[in-house]
Amino acid sequence: MNTTQRSTQEWQAADAAHYLHPFTDFKSLAGKGSRVITKAENIYLWDSDGAKILDAMSGLWCVNVGYGQQALIDAATKQLTTLPFYNSFFQTATPPAIELAELLAEVTPPQFQHVFFSGSGSEGNDTIVRMVRRYWDVLGQPERTVIISRNNAYHGSTMAGASLGGMSGMHAQGGLPIPGIVHIEQPFWFELARGTEALSPEAEKASRDAFGLKAASWLEAKILEIGADKVAAFIGEPVQGAGGVIVPPDTYWPEIQRICDKYNILLVSDEVICGFGRTGHWFGCERFGYTPDLMTFAKGVTSGYIPLGGVMVGKRVADVLIEQGGEFNHGYTYSGHPVACAVGIANIKLIQREHLVENVHDDLGPYLAKHFTALAEHPLVGEVQTCGLMAAVQLVKDKATGAPFAPEVELGMLCRGHCFGNGLIMRAVGDRMIIAPPLVITRAQIDEMMALMRRCLDLTLADATRNGWLR
Repeated sequence: MNTTQRSTQEWQAADAAHYLHPFTDFKSLAGKGSRVITKAENIYLWDSDGAKILDAMSGLWCVNVGYGQQALIDAATKQLTTLPFYNSFFQTATPPAIELAELLAEVTPPQFQHVFFSGSGSEGNDTIVRMVRRYWDVLGQPERTVIISRNNAYHGSTMAGASLGGMSGMHAQGGLPIPGIVHIEQPFWFELARGTEALSPEAEKASRDAFGLKAASWLEAKILEIGADKVAAFIGEPVQGAGGVIVPPDTYWPEIQRICDKYNILLVSDEVICGFGRTGHWFGCERFGYTPDLMTFAKGVTSGYIPLGGVMVGKRVADVLIEQGGEFNHGYTYSGHPVACAVGIANIKLIQREHLVENVHDDLGPYLAKHFTALAEHPLVGEVQTCGLMAAVQLVKDKATGAPFAPEVELGMLCRGHCFGNGLIMRAVGDRMIIAPPLVITRAQIDEMMALMRRCLDLTLADATRNGWLR
């Protein structure tokens, strides 16, 4: 059958018959039919019915340079014709893997001169667990195995990645977390410290700053509870992405750094979402002023064109593993895949050539922030947060007190439905609506996106009013 001639209904029937989607209620999806995306260009998608959709989520936080970049397509094509695959086992390397490793050492913070490649961010965080524990073992401290993470964090969906993450729904399935991984509370001011009183901008900043220090103190308390001689590392996303674009107070990460230094604990920055320009810096740790020992990356390294991930290994860890560690019994068939690495090289060079990081920092990020700040006036909006080209809108029942809607209302999902119905992909995390558009978006396209968002918020407000949910 010529697949290009299938109708939407035929695609949906075949999908329901054979394809099990991630994070999906399979029975429910089969009943209503999946959305079938057939092509893309720049920041737009088209579905199998021909509807045009503005992709305000960059695919899944990853298509940083937008769709249809010929330089990336050409890089993959050329490498496929030259060397489509060879592994990195057996003391072997390929030119694209070596060149991408050099380039990553150039664009990452100066402590990083080595990289361990994986196929995804989940695999990268599995590597983190193995590497952190191997580091302490080599140093003669094998009892240092515990890794501290945060509630509502997302670090992947493999056994180790899901354990590192703090998603209760994931932990409820499969006996997670695995031993040796514990969690502290997240630095989510609006949920944990806002209170019910209206605050002036100055008072709110003071409250956020104080909360940032308090949230960081939870790490020290957990270290002391466990025993510093048992703790191997702390891992966190600079901004919690899948958790709802939770932007921490500026006081948070410097204090986390101080605590890790005080107790000689490795600091791991999960940059799978925040890396490669998303925050207006090459990496989120640079935006928030901390110096990690290890850094997970994926997504934006190839802008999602080809799967690739990895771990940047800082000097502190690399020196031990290289000089004292012997064989590291860990790796993947696709570590340093030559086609993925060739696309990664082309992607990073495009980001450099087009000055995308600088443009997010100097122009597009502030422009987006200005528009999102204006959204705070909407009757449903209790908080807005932005960081570079990622942003969140918290939907609330009562603006004055920040009171939420009842969970069974699922207002965020209702709003998301209006977004899809009006040509906009915007993600719902509970009642928190989030975006992370491609870094190539223009001011005019931000205006277009914001107009669609306002329309969808107004439609959601009309539903809430009609159903009496605001009373």
